[in-house]
Amino acid sequence: MNRAVKILIIAAALMLVAAVGCVGALFLVSGGQPVRYVQKTLLQFSLSGRQADLNRPMSGDTSPVRFRVNSGDNPRTIAQNLVTSALIVDGELFVDYVQLNDIDTQLEAGTYFLKRSQTITEIAQALTDSRNSYIPFRIIEGERIEEIARKIDDARAYFGFSGAEFLVQVQAGAVVDAAFANRVGLPAGASLEGFLYPDSYELPADVTPSMLRDILLQNFNRKVSDQVVSDAATQGWSMFEVVTLASIVEREAVQVDEEPMIAGVYRNRLNIDMRLEADPTVQYGIGFQGGSWWPQITQADYSNVQSAYNTYLVSGLPPGPIASPSVTSIQAVVYPTASDFLFFRADCRSDGYHSFARTFEEHLANCGQ
Repeated sequence: MNRAVKILIIAAALMLVAAVGCVGALFLVSGGQPVRYVQKTLLQFSLSGRQADLNRPMSGDTSPVRFRVNSGDNPRTIAQNLVTSALIVDGELFVDYVQLNDIDTQLEAGTYFLKRSQTITEIAQALTDSRNSYIPFRIIEGERIEEIARKIDDARAYFGFSGAEFLVQVQAGAVVDAAFANRVGLPAGASLEGFLYPDSYELPADVTPSMLRDILLQNFNRKVSDQVVSDAATQGWSMFEVVTLASIVEREAVQVDEEPMIAGVYRNRLNIDMRLEADPTVQYGIGFQGGSWWPQITQADYSNVQSAYNTYLVSGLPPGPIASPSVTSIQAVVYPTASDFLFFRADCRSDGYHSFARTFEEHLANCGQ
């Protein structure tokens, strides 16, 4: 073997040793993931001058944008969907960022509520935990089911369904859980008006119309104790009847501490077969008018509104609840304040409280008439 060949062999051997050494060093430095290490090094170099782009939001718009990550979506698919939803401009930048920061393996399937005021870094972090996404939802005491449906439509950025789709689940003729219907004495085919419990909710992001219905009914069951149901039954009242009267009390009362007195007046009237003559029932019979589900009524409406809910024309309780009452209104009906009052009116005062009377003459005199 000549000298030149020997030199080449030695040089090749040295290069091989050096290469092995470099690979070994790279293997140690990379924690056993040399390919990943090289990729991240290149990504660091690529992103080194793009911090401004990473931290620049699409706009100052803080309204929520419903965004879905499906099971199996990879970072590139998610990035493209973010671009399509106008939440980011540069999909490749998103992909590079999540890969560099090991977020690509943490992206979680689920429904999120993102904002165009968020940066790529903020959006990437948000997409790692769908548990932080929920729908804030509030039902106010005394609202009817159509008002609840309208709130769903007003928050369509959050909800994946319409108010009309929700109404299908709660209106007359809807399928109702048999155990719930039995507990409250719900007549066959009746709507769930009155039983969609008014409260503040944090709904799951993937809530459906039937899920929302069930959440509201379950809350009703939690708030209205078995003792209340039992005590009502002892008095000969079903919870359907209790909630029907409670919904009227809810619409009439301004001050919570006066609810038992108002409930007592209505029960006194029922006991002597006297018509309830409750204005909210006339409003319910009118329905939506003048931009409101609770329109101002006139004296003529008492006799002109032909409805089974108009308690100026129909004796006894109306066919069902007219709104969602609070638990305090429900308890007021079951545990009313005992009195011999048959009348009350609020237009004599400015503090929200009512003036009560035993006779119609006293009733008129309360306002100096």
